[in-house]
Amino acid sequence: MKIADIDLGNRPVMLAPMEDVTDRSFRLICKEQGASMVYTEFVSADALIRDIPATVRKLAIDPGERPTAIQIYGREVEPMVQAAKIVEQACPDIIDINFGCPVKKVAGKGAGAGMLRNIPKMLEITRAVVDAVKLPVTVKTRLGWDHESKIIVELAEQLQDCGISALTVHGRTRSQMYTGSADWEMIAKVKENPRLTVPVIGNGDITSPEMALEAFDRYGVDGVMVGRASIGAPWIFHDIMQAIHGEEAKPLPMEDRFNLLRRQIRESVDRIDEYRGILHIRRHLAASPLFKGISHFRETRIRMLQASTLDELMGVLSEVEEMISRQSE
Repeated sequence: MKIADIDLGNRPVMLAPMEDVTDRSFRLICKEQGASMVYTEFVSADALIRDIPATVRKLAIDPGERPTAIQIYGREVEPMVQAAKIVEQACPDIIDINFGCPVKKVAGKGAGAGMLRNIPKMLEITRAVVDAVKLPVTVKTRLGWDHESKIIVELAEQLQDCGISALTVHGRTRSQMYTGSADWEMIAKVKENPRLTVPVIGNGDITSPEMALEAFDRYGVDGVMVGRASIGAPWIFHDIMQAIHGEEAKPLPMEDRFNLLRRQIRESVDRIDEYRGILHIRRHLAASPLFKGISHFRETRIRMLQASTLDELMGVLSEVEEMISRQSE
């Protein structure tokens, strides 16, 4: 699969853009684990234009994580064009437009998935951004605003006509948020449209190698995107790519998984500071499947998620690793 002249290989698997999750450290780890391409956190066009330091920092890319897409969102044409030009100077491989974020603080203001209620403005922004930059521009969106307005098949054609180089479709409406199941039949209809020639990337509920293979084999997408299933489990890309390449399933050893979490913790602390770095990483620890099924884990889990120093948190992780080791004997 190619996005413009960027060759991502056969059956690529991408790391989805996620706010407060896909920082530079996490992206690099996921790339090392096999992700074909990674996306940054959401970058607000308005905040970028105002030169807000926390937003500008999101543009930093490690050479080892490429190819990387920087994702921007906004609700007006001119700020989005200005933001795209600023992003282009950061030299990502791709600029992605977020027309899919369903959270109220974004969609409720008309940006992200909120654009699904104003298709003419969505197309105007897309066309203007494509015309303003030399980098490939892609779009990520949803099936529609709600169950009564699943417009994605027609919308995909319209976005292609604006000049995008690829389209990612999350198989839910904005009204669904992250509830229910992703509708991969609708994603397949987008891909089956003979008038659509840009690559179609499917997103939603890819939580295992089996689901990734089904997305390719049954629904015919060009690529798949993994989101929430990677939080606290960047090794999911290792597992999926083994299946895609037809290799014997050899899960990453438990010791290596713990070491990846330790690396995330250290790099989060180094990037921010001890207190806020630990706060940032708690989302990964809380979501990690590494801790599921451990007997009598509740009190240890509480200590892990309440740890306020690096030494304390690392100590709890070592305890947990020992617990798992004893449980498996």
